[in-house]
Amino acid sequence: MIVYNVTSKVRWDILEGWLRWQLEEQIPAIMATQLFDDHQLYRLLEQDEEEGPTFVAQFFTSTLDRYHQFVIEFAPALQQQGYEKWGTGFISFRTLLESV
Repeated sequence: MIVYNVTSKVRWDILEGWLRWQLEEQIPAIMATQLFDDHQLYRLLEQDEEEGPTFVAQFFTSTLDRYHQFVIEFAPALQQQGYEKWGTGFISFRTLLESV
């Protein structure tokens, strides 16, 4: 199992709208690519939240080919939508995991 992991630190002033956007628009758009089989969204606990909370979105897929197809065909536009909507109100980094 391949896990595309997106960790995001979100400022308090956009938190409510950003979280609603993730749940109602961004995550459904990623899943609509049909390149991921499942997903999960987590809020990190025991983190410094002075500037805002941290969330982890994980998207599960069966092969690296499916992940690479997503990165090439869909990820740039989806990431751009986030920056256009929220500007510098959040920061994200992405990692790729494999279950063992």
